[in-house]
Parts: sequence; structure tokens; C-alpha cells
Amino acid sequence: MCGIVGYVGSVPASPSPRPLEVALQGLARLEYRGYDSAGIAVIDDGQVRVAKRAGKLQNLRDALAGEEDTTSPVAIGHTRWATHGAPTDGNAHPHLGGKDDELALVHNGIIENFAALRAELEAEGFVFRSETDSEVAAHLVAREMQGTGDLTDAMRAAVARLEGAFTLLAVHRDAPDRVVAARRNSPLVVGLGEGENFLGSDVAAFVDSTRDALEIGQDQIVTVTADEVVVTTFEGELVPEPKRFTIEWDVTAAQKGGHDSFMAKEIHEQATAVADTLRGRIESGKLHLDEMSIDPSVLRSVDKIIVVACGTAANAGNVAKYAIEHWCRIPTEVELAHEFRYRDPIVTEKTLVVAISQSGETMDTLMAMRHAQEQGAKVVAICNTHGSTIPREADAALYLHVGPEIAVASTKAYLGQITACYLLGLYLAQVRGNLYPDEIAALMEDLDQLPAQVQRVLDDAEQVGDLARAMADVSSVLFLGRHVGYPTALEGALKLKEIAYIHAEGFAAGELKHGPIALVEEGQPVFVIVPSPRGRDSLHSKVVSNIQEVRARGARTLVIAEDGDDDVLPYSDVVLRVPATRTLFAPLLTVIPLQIFACELAAAKGLDVDQPRNLAKSVTVE
Repeated sequence: MCGIVGYVGSVPASPSPRPLEVALQGLARLEYRGYDSAGIAVIDDGQVRVAKRAGKLQNLRDALAGEEDTTSPVAIGHTRWATHGAPTDGNAHPHLGGKDDELALVHNGIIENFAALRAELEAEGFVFRSETDSEVAAHLVAREMQGTGDLTDAMRAAVARLEGAFTLLAVHRDAPDRVVAARRNSPLVVGLGEGENFLGSDVAAFVDSTRDALEIGQDQIVTVTADEVVVTTFEGELVPEPKRFTIEWDVTAAQKGGHDSFMAKEIHEQATAVADTLRGRIESGKLHLDEMSIDPSVLRSVDKIIVVACGTAANAGNVAKYAIEHWCRIPTEVELAHEFRYRDPIVTEKTLVVAISQSGETMDTLMAMRHAQEQGAKVVAICNTHGSTIPREADAALYLHVGPEIAVASTKAYLGQITACYLLGLYLAQVRGNLYPDEIAALMEDLDQLPAQVQRVLDDAEQVGDLARAMADVSSVLFLGRHVGYPTALEGALKLKEIAYIHAEGFAAGELKHGPIALVEEGQPVFVIVPSPRGRDSLHSKVVSNIQEVRARGARTLVIAEDGDDDVLPYSDVVLRVPATRTLFAPLLTVIPLQIFACELAAAKGLDVDQPRNLAKSVTVE
């Protein structure tokens, strides 16, 4: 969703572009979150100066051309993803507050009681220039500043009136040496520098300047100057030791590295992503999860697992369901997080909830997790972003270590999430005694082979790219799979919808004759994920029959099958090969051709692969 940047440095001896540079560069690194307008505010010669434009960040750069110099030691910036009000210059952030435009404010989130507050402020003579809920907060803080004379106290009084989710950053002409920020249900981190400090909705906003960061907790206010960071609660109590952490990647990880898009780069980083998620998990011959702070006795008492997630993360959860139930014999459900708490779910103290979120800020997942905790359940977070809300509030966290994922459509984080789910399942099996140590060791040994196997699939990407480019004008693609191939089919369809904007549907292959086969007509492309022919109770023959069924009705069959599976050859128009592995581990391999296909097809259509229309990287509002 929206991106936020803040900067405070020492007052320059002469006009300096540093604050504007920091803000613009930070916003550029937050473009991946999705946005439709951008803006910046500084304080110059005792006045608040704002520039903002709808559209791409370049529009803002053009508006600032020739005005880079500033005596301001502070800057705040924002990339907006429209909720209240259309994506226009007027609705872009920052918003000015006060009857004399003495304050500027940026906001990420939704203020649910904005209508009543707006009516109150208008009755007092405050003039609104936008359709947004955010402008209410700007005027509210400015009004409180008139009474308190202290920006931190003004922010504290203002947030006491707000309902909803928000991160707010404000600067005021009467406090030109500081940025004051507040956080509730929306991300905020602080970067710690030498003679300068930074704020951001994501560490990417300042990672080129510092890798030392500070977590800002729920319902906390932070006052940032060039030399000091002070954190207090909404009630005014000092937070004496806010949690510090070190960013584990540098700015080069957020660059394309010679690829045409971030998505292409991240697809090709997946072998490393899986390896890094696995690294360091074995200690003295046992699976060891450093972040697993839930007592083993509690894990042994668990009688149900619920995975809560959205989108791609929910597809990873569906893979986890097969693995956890097979290894641990615990009933496992997968719930879309935005539906979970509204259907009165059955959650007890013996329920373990697994919350999966790449960003750790997905609002639907966060609220589902909190609801489960209120019912007494323990929560394990699977997340890629250190310092984010979901792992901080969870009872235990399992980090992916896959590095920053910039493209909106998730790829390497998806493989990291599946890998982390495998680790969690095997850890539970170890703690609960469902598997013998030698069985876990054998499974881990096979998992350790997966990065090399992922790389083999990536090395064959050219064939998939050629196929995608030849199909650039296709208007509909279907995906079929069974067992763990079903969530892979769902993920393949989701990737194509996200970035190529064409009709794509994933189906459980067994459902084919129960309705979906009616969609098949002459020339209809159908991807089929074929399970291994090896092993007991294999579904291989049934899926081969599905291939025959759709081909008999004119479908063009695009088959993903493991090396050596020749049974598919008579019925396949195209066969894409993956290395043989255990059935439960196959999703780490079979999804890769589908990711590459979506990426290359979208690129062939001339679309923006990294920033698809209407989508944001992290959905931080419900």
C-alpha cells in the first residue's frame, strides 16, 4: 500500500538538497508497494512547502525540477494508493493542516471516523481541499498544536480522537527540527544514522543510508530529531528501550541486477531463497528453529492447526496443509484471513494458528491473528520482513531470509513460505514424536537437494519464455492439478491474472467433470501439473486421464511432469520437465515454469511486470 518516508538531519550551513534527495530516493525504493500519486513536504524559511503529483514518481521529480535547494533539515514523503478519493494532485499527500497551512502530514491507513471529525473541523472554520480521510488528521494535529505548542503532545491528543488504522508523520513550521510520527495497525520503522535519522513504512526507504533500525510498536509515538529518537506510548509513557535490529540486506538487493524486471530477478533468485530459508536449521542432528519460542509442551497439546493468509500466501498455506497433516497427523485448515474472524471460527487454547505474510503487515492477517490470540490460541508467524507487526505480535516467528521482494507479484517469497512451512511441519513432528529422527533426517536431506533442483528448472527457463511469447495474444488459460498440484494450479492462475490481466483459473483436476470441463473449447490452453508416477497411491494415472479428457475436447495441453515420465508424451502438446523429488516437495519445482510463463507473457504484452494495475505489494488496510 502507501509508502512513507521521513528524514531529519543537521541544519545545513547553506542550501542543501539532502532532505529532498533522501525523500525522493526513499520513495523510489518504495514504488514496488504500488501507488498512484506521490508528494514531498519540507520546511523552508519558516514556511511549509509541499509538492505533489498524481501518477508516477517522475511527475513529482519534474515538478521539483529547479527547486532542489532547501534550508530545511526535515522532509516527509509519500506514495499514495487511493482509498478515499480519486488519484489526483489534490488528493495526493502530504496534506496541509491548520488555518494558515502551518503543518504537513502524510498518512498510511484508513481513518474510520473521518466523516464526523471532518464535520466538526469544518464547523470550526477549517477548509478542506481534498476528498481524503487523511486531511482530517492534518487539521486535527494542527488544531491541537495551537493549544499545546508541542508537536508531540499535539500528535498524542489527535490520535486519541482517531479510529481505524494509521501511520502518521507530521512536520510543523514552529518545530522545524523534527518529525513526529504515530503508529496504530500500520507499519513504521526508524533508521538510525550519524547526525541524521530516518523514518519509513519499510526499511527499503533508508537502507542505502543505514542498516541500523528501530521497531516502533503498536500505539506508539516517535519524535525524531537529527540526534535523538524518543519513543512514547499514546498515553505519554516513555518507552525506555525500543527494540533495535540490523537490516540483513543492502541496497544492491533492491536493484534489478541486469534483469528486465524485479520479478524476473526474483524468480532467478529462488534457488538461493530456498537455501537461505533452510540454512542453519539443523543443530546436533536435530531440526532447530531459533525463533520458535512456544514451549514444546504446548505444541504437544495442539489438536488443530489453522493457517491464515491471503493470496499467494494462502496458496503456500494450502501446500502446508498436505505436509503437516501427513507428517504430524493434526487436522489442518487453511482460512482466507479476511473471512476468518467474521465467521465465528472454533478456536481454543489447543489451536495453533500459522499466520503467513511476506510483509508482516497484511492487515487482514494481522486482525485474524489477534482474534485467534483473544480466543487463547498460540500463533506462529511465517514472514520475510524483520521488524514488522505480525512476527512481533505473534507468539513465535519463522523468518524466510529471502531478501527484499520488490515486484508486486510474489515469487521467491512464495517458495520461501512453502519451505518455512515444511520446516514448521517437521519441527512439530519432531516435538510430538510423529516421526523418527532418521525419518526427519532423510526428509531434511532431500530438502537440502531442492536448491540445486530449483536451479535446474531455472536453467531451462528459455523454453518457457519462448512458449509464453508465442502465446502473448491468448485470452484465457486454465490450470489443473491434484494433491499438492492443486495449490500450484491456483498459484499459476493467480500469477497470470496479477500481471497479464487475462482470464486464468486453477482447478482441482478431480473437479474437471463436475463443471469446469465446460470451459474447454478448441485451442484452449490448459496447464496440467502431473504428480510423480512413483510411490504408493499415486494420482498419476488419474491426472494423465484428465489430460486426455481436455485434449479430446480441443484443448492445447501444456504439461509439467518430472524427468522420465514418458506416459504424458502421447497426450501433451508441450512438456515442461522438473527434477524428480518427493511428492510433498514438488510444489517448489512445479510452480517455477508457471511463474516464468506469467512474467514472460506479461512482458511480451508490453505490460509493467513489477507494478501491475490496481495492485499493491502489501495490503495494510482491511
